Amino acid sequence: MELESMYEQLGISRAVYGFGEAVLRDLRPRFDAIDQTAEYNQAKVIAAMQKNRVNATHFAATTGYGYDDEGRDNLERVYADVFHTEAALVRPQITCGTHALTVALSANLLPGDELLSPVGAPYDTLEEVIGIRESKCSLKEYGVTYAQADLKADGTFDYDAIRAAINGRTKLITIQRSKGYATRPSFSVAQIGQLTAFCKSVKPDVKVMVDNCYGEFVETIEPSDLGADMVVGSLIKNPGGGLAPIGGYICGTRECVERCAYRLSAPGLGQEVGANLGLMPAFYQGLFLSPTVVSGALKGAIFAANVYEKLGFACVPNAAEDRHDIIQAVTLGSREAMVAFCKGIQAAAPVDSYVTPEPWAMPGYDSDVIMAAGAFVQGSSIELSADGPIRPPYAVYFQGGLTWYHAKLGILMSLQKLVEAGLVKLPM
Repeated sequence: MELESMYEQLGISRAVYGFGEAVLRDLRPRFDAIDQTAEYNQAKVIAAMQKNRVNATHFAATTGYGYDDEGRDNLERVYADVFHTEAALVRPQITCGTHALTVALSANLLPGDELLSPVGAPYDTLEEVIGIRESKCSLKEYGVTYAQADLKADGTFDYDAIRAAINGRTKLITIQRSKGYATRPSFSVAQIGQLTAFCKSVKPDVKVMVDNCYGEFVETIEPSDLGADMVVGSLIKNPGGGLAPIGGYICGTRECVERCAYRLSAPGLGQEVGANLGLMPAFYQGLFLSPTVVSGALKGAIFAANVYEKLGFACVPNAAEDRHDIIQAVTLGSREAMVAFCKGIQAAAPVDSYVTPEPWAMPGYDSDVIMAAGAFVQGSSIELSADGPIRPPYAVYFQGGLTWYHAKLGILMSLQKLVEAGLVKLPM
């Protein structure tokens, strides 16, 4: 078979390829449902672009202060319409998802306020932002306190603990949609909406921010549709569609976004400054492509879970669960298996395929992290990548793939490397 021969040229054995094809036969109905969601979200994005009369003048580059940058300002109107919010801040000056979250938190929390996470511990890189781990310029250093309500053992919200944690100083509640480097479930938009409504029933004036990273366009609605005051994310994840080379977004109420703009630039300047540096075509077109790109990444995540669960590995989400983000956690049980898996993902990349990933001490993490990412944009999590902290239970986190076919190749190559290392045996 011609396709099978092509995979052999890429290093996939006939046994691994055949195993993958057998897994795929049962996934077609789920893939069809993903395509329907992508079609709806594609229409939503197009409607927002048409409403705001996107045209070639919006792609012009600006430099310096960026005054009167209509392309930038119109893109923010498009984002606000896509996410159904009053306002949006979408800028290349936001360097990553952690930066976007930091801007949103520091802009909307003042000394004496308290930040509450009702979903357990935040993602590793936010620990120093908050001050859970000591760091210069943390929220803690500026007099903002932190409280946390852990999830129940089954991964559901502990509403009694959340009610007890909300007090007179609770100003902002942060909800992390995706699992991060944890093996808890990711939350659906409906679950986030229920949690948001509960928190506001306890304290009506509390603000709710959702870390939306990895979740955009996975469902037909976003947390901002169900009461969140801010949704925050990175453009080198889902909404950049693989074309945005940098950037982040904050969509929300006009008051919250205005404060974020002042924090990002300077009081009194806000959204008036910030040149686009010629990135508007990539930002607009990346958003346009995003629903389709996300659908391919989702198919890859579901394929990964079904492949590895059949081989006896615990997966979160499991092979049959509904999806609320693009991340697939696979508990491999050993350092050696994590390294082999990541070698496979790297070997399948169009960029740096010859590089061997090794664990190292990445900034912002408290343990060595291995990361495989042969990406066109450095660190882009919507491109095919896999990473994880080298610590028990030795779970690797797979995500992305600009196309479903690349995601498929990456999973097959990860399995190939595990087989070659003697860490996995295929069923006869």
